[in-house]
This record gives sequence, C-alpha cells and structure tokens, in this order.
Amino acid sequence: MKLRILTAVVLGSPAALLAQTPAAKKAATLITEADVRRHIGIIADDSMGGRDTPSPGLEKTALWVANEFKRLGLVPAGDSGGYLQRYPINVATQDADSSFIRVTGPQGQVIILRVGPDLLPVNGIIPGQLTTAGLVIVAGPIDSAGLAMAELKDQLVIWVADWSKGVPADVQATIGGLMSKGPRGVLALVNSDSVFAAIGGGAPLTPIVLLGPPGPSIPRTGTRFIAAVTESRIVRDVPEAADQFAQLHAATTTTISPLPDWRAEMISKQSEPVAATLPNTVGILEGTDPTLKHEYVVFSAHMDHVGSRCSGATPADRICNGADDDASGTVGVVALAAAFASPGARPKRSLIFLGVSGEERGLWGSDYFGGHAPVAIKSIVADLNMDMIGRNWKDTIVAIGKVHSDLGATADEITRENADLGMKIIDDIWPEENLYFRSDHYNFAKRGVPILFFTSGLHADYHAVTDSPEKIDAEKEARVLKLVYLLGQTVANRTERPKWHPASYQKIVKEAPVP
Repeated sequence: MKLRILTAVVLGSPAALLAQTPAAKKAATLITEADVRRHIGIIADDSMGGRDTPSPGLEKTALWVANEFKRLGLVPAGDSGGYLQRYPINVATQDADSSFIRVTGPQGQVIILRVGPDLLPVNGIIPGQLTTAGLVIVAGPIDSAGLAMAELKDQLVIWVADWSKGVPADVQATIGGLMSKGPRGVLALVNSDSVFAAIGGGAPLTPIVLLGPPGPSIPRTGTRFIAAVTESRIVRDVPEAADQFAQLHAATTTTISPLPDWRAEMISKQSEPVAATLPNTVGILEGTDPTLKHEYVVFSAHMDHVGSRCSGATPADRICNGADDDASGTVGVVALAAAFASPGARPKRSLIFLGVSGEERGLWGSDYFGGHAPVAIKSIVADLNMDMIGRNWKDTIVAIGKVHSDLGATADEITRENADLGMKIIDDIWPEENLYFRSDHYNFAKRGVPILFFTSGLHADYHAVTDSPEKIDAEKEARVLKLVYLLGQTVANRTERPKWHPASYQKIVKEAPVP
C-alpha cells in the first residue's frame, strides 16, 4: 500500500508537476480578456471584408498574424524564410448572361433561371457545356438512408421546404444527404423572397475558386452543384405549381415526385482560369530539450470566413465578419504564441503556431500544410485546434476527439487541477453534425496525429452577417485559452507522446473516412 501511495505521488499527477510551474502560471496570466477583444476587433472588422478565400481581407489577416509571430520572435516556417506558406488555386469569373438553367414542360412551359438575378449558386459548379437532366421534387423530412440512389442519380433535384421563418435548421444535413445520392444538382426552393435575399440571392456573382493549379479550363462535364431559387420565381412562369408547393410544405413524410415529362438544361460560362495562391501563416517556437525539441505540438485555427456568402446580408451590410468563426480561434493562436514565448514558459517540445485559409472552402489550407509541413508529419505529436471558441456557455468548452486518444484524459486532468479557471471540458454533444470531420484538425487526424478540437459550438449567428465582434464573450475565451495553454504545456513537456485508442486509430487513420 505504501509503495502504491509513493508511486502515485511521484508519477500520478504529471500535469501538476509539469504544467503548473511558477513561470508557466505567470505566462497564462498574459492571456487577457482585453487582448482577445481588441484582436478580434481587428480581424473581424468590416475593413477585412469577411476574409473570404480568396480576398484582400484574408491576405491582410494573414499578414497581421505573420507580423505578430515576428514580434514574438517565432522562427518563420513558411516559404523562402518567411511566415507565409502559399498554396495554388485557380480563379475564374462567371458570365451571368450565358449561365442558366432552362426547364421545359410537356405543355410548352419554359422557365429560364439565370445565375445571379434568379439563381444563387451555393456550392459546386453548373457544367461548362450544355447538360440535360430529368427533374425530381423532394419534400418532407429527409432521411438520406431511406433515399434510393436510383431515384436521384444524375437528376436535378428540386428540394421543397418551408423557409418562411428563416433558413431551415436541418438544411446542411438535408442537402448533404440529397447530394450523397449523386444528383446532377440540388435546387433549393425558397418560399421567402426576404430569406433568399438574406442568404445572398441577387447579390453580385462571386468568382469560381478551385483548388490546385489551373488546367486547360474550369471542368466542363461531370460537375455537380447546389443552388437556390425563390418559389415565387417558379410560380411566376408556372402559376399552377403554387398549389402543389403549398401541399409539399405540409408534408410530414419523405415525398419523392419524379416529373417524367419535364427536362432541365444547364450550362455555365466562365473566363479562362487564372493562377493564384492562398496563404497559411506558420511560426515555430523551438523547444528546450535537446531530444524532444525535434517533436512538435501544433496550435491551429482558420483565418478565413465566407466574405459576403452568409445569411442575413442586406444591401446595407453584406460583410460577414466571422468574429466567432473563426477570428476567435485565430486570435487564440496568437495569444497562445505570446504566452509560450514569454520568459520561462518555453516547453521541452517545439511548438508550431498555424493559421490556415480555405477552411470554409473544404479544409484546403490545413490539407496543404499536412502534405507540405516544414517538419516531418510523424514528428508532430498533437494538434490542438480552435474553431468558434467565443460564444455560448460561460463555463464550458467542448473538446471533440476526447474519446479517440489519451489527450482526452490529459484534458480532464488539466481541468481538475485548474478549477479556479471556472471552465469544464465536455465531449462532443452534437454527433449528428459530424464536426470531427468539419474543421482543420481532421487533416492532422487522418495523417495519424492525435487531436483535440476546441469549440463552443454552433449558434444562431453561425455563417450569418450577425456573427460580429460585440457578441464575443472575450472573458470566457480568455479562460478557454488559458486552459488550452496549460494543456499544451503538459503535452509539450511529457516524455511520452499522446496515444491513439486502437479502435479510433483504425477507424480514423487506417480507414480515413471522407467527410
């Protein structure tokens, strides 16, 4: 019994012994509510234009982060001895007059929906050469597992739902389920002109942006898309459709109605693509241990947002500031870098502070970093990712990924030992949202790096023009960051690397599911 007690005293509480040294504690106090609020006010300001990928505001944000890294004395780990790591994209503009969907009916009905004035592209690209498809109307609660692929594959699916009270709560899951069945496209029918305008309908067309260097042209065949159109626009040309739409709004079960006598023709014209690049921002703080300094802990967040592509936009205000998504995480990376770079706070392992772009386009920047990291990916022992950490509960932060490695147990240990922070860490409470696959940590996890993803979760201002700086709880975020800082101290000082749980490693790394 005495031997067990002695062992517990020496080995049982490594977090307290390693993370809570006086110097480490003092460094944590450098993370302040005032700095969080001030920095979010900088990169979520209207002058950043919503930090779309690509945009001048994104470039300004990346440069701001790089200048902060330089001020703190981090080692530049980007291209050519700088802090910016750039990756290739190609950009084209659409010709609104030559980009449309034309729907024809059995009695000579014709509906022409032009991209821009009538049709709001949401994701994907309408094919670059004339493509035809049949029409299928889908309504009611959508259970993708119950949808037959044969009914929707290569069709133009018209999704009828009630938007009269705003964007439906299940819109992402529903459209994702429909797209999984291989339609040529999904056309969301919005029965509210004001909601259509709020999500960007009628706004100037944004460029088409594709990852990678440009090929001969934007893909012309095989492309799939998601778009929205107002119900009133359809009824204007086909008045008899109004009664059918009204009945479908009230559907309580999944309704699939093929329209065998109707056809859609789709085409979009774009300029030839132009090569461009996007920025990641990378800085390294070298560790103090001669051996462990060759291993790394990454602190990551995405710098980009969606520009003007969000709900609630008006002609007077189309800037989607993205204060929580993800200015909160970006300023968190900078705040953590400042704390770790302070005297006496540098840990044994080296640290990588990473701001990525293109998250909103499909985790582009973190995927590029994962394949072009300045260090061997196997030398990265953990990624602590932050995305939307400035809202919701005062005393709680979610750490997605807790159940997949022993980082979860370490996080719980840090929480217990720092109860004075008034912050508890809980597991993922939104498994249906598949958040594990929806932020930048995933591009580390699929390459075998244990991760924790810190988030306060979604809220009514998610991807809305109302995600503005004054709504951030900077005091709460500062406490979250102090907790992440102390966790990072522990992970970076412990002799042993974090370990995957075997079943999770098999599922996430070996099987590498596609989000």
